Amino acid sequence: MSNPTPDQIRAEIDATRADLSYDVDALTDKVTPSKIAHRQTEKVKSKLTSAKEAVMGVASDAKDSVTSGVSSGAGSLSDAPHKAAEKAKGNAVAVGLIAFGVGALIASLIPASEKEKAAASQIKEKAQPLVEQATDAAKEVASNLKEPAQDAAAAVKDTATEAAGSVKSAAGSAADDVKGKAKDAKDTVASS
Repeated sequence: MSNPTPDQIRAEIDATRADLSYDVDALTDKVTPSKIAHRQTEKVKSKLTSAKEAVMGVASDAKDSVTSGVSSGAGSLSDAPHKAAEKAKGNAVAVGLIAFGVGALIASLIPASEKEKAAASQIKEKAQPLVEQATDAAKEVASNLKEPAQDAAAAVKDTATEAAGSVKSAAGSAADDVKGKAKDAKDTVASS
């Protein structure tokens, strides 16, 4: 068994320091609340973007089908819902949006009657208190969620602090081991 030279020991110490520094940086990056929030935000944005693209693509195809159906006559118009349904098969959100869009299109073509206008006015007046109640409820829910979010952030911070302490302790122990090996190597070199 050969004894390491002081240069080898220094290189080993430097490598250990670099590894520990990298590990601490990676750990800090993983548990920083702002980084966690940023990663979660990016995940949600990605999912919303892909859902939007899927729905908009199906909606665009349905619009094209309806438009071509209207221009080519009643026979093609009756096929438009079937074509749209085939394209949207398996995507309930897209089907719902298409149905809503077709309904809105048809409703916009038919003028509102006086009774419908009066009913809409009454509904609007009666819905106003409900809108206010929903707004108040949303504000209350937001205030109730604030404290748990702060507690979660504090828990993440505590965990990160503990982990950093553990890594620091392990680094100190590793450094002591390397120092001991260096001293033994030095004594061996000196006694040779």
